[in-house]
Amino acid sequence: MNGIDRLKGMMAGDIPPPTMAKTMSTKLVGVDDGFVRFIVTADDRLLNLMGGVHGGFSATVMDTVTGCAVSTLLDENTGFATTDLNVKMVRPIQVGQELIAEGRVINKSRRLAIADGKIIDENGKIYATGSASCMILSKDC
Repeated sequence: MNGIDRLKGMMAGDIPPPTMAKTMSTKLVGVDDGFVRFIVTADDRLLNLMGGVHGGFSATVMDTVTGCAVSTLLDENTGFATTDLNVKMVRPIQVGQELIAEGRVINKSRRLAIADGKIIDENGKIYATGSASCMILSKDC
């Protein structure tokens, strides 16, 4: 199954999501060629030493949305591996705050894809932005 069909199957409930989706409280709500949208909510399992949502939540969500966006452009014999991930946390995320996370491919060649991501609220206020480079791999590797 190619990447976009797998993601559409997950969104429809026909294919179970990966366990990381439960761990990170993410729900896929939109998918198109080179684009994904998730609803994400940090819970109290993701707190840092100071009691705020750990920055690793934003980083993991950014890795998810950029990677899933790349996956939408891959066939059934192709995979990918994130080789570089950049994340900028703009403002703190609160426990229980429902946010929108989007990923979009900005360039894909035969061996490399680059995607941007963002975490925003319903009004478009930015909580985190990021980008990732993904190496395109044959599943024979």
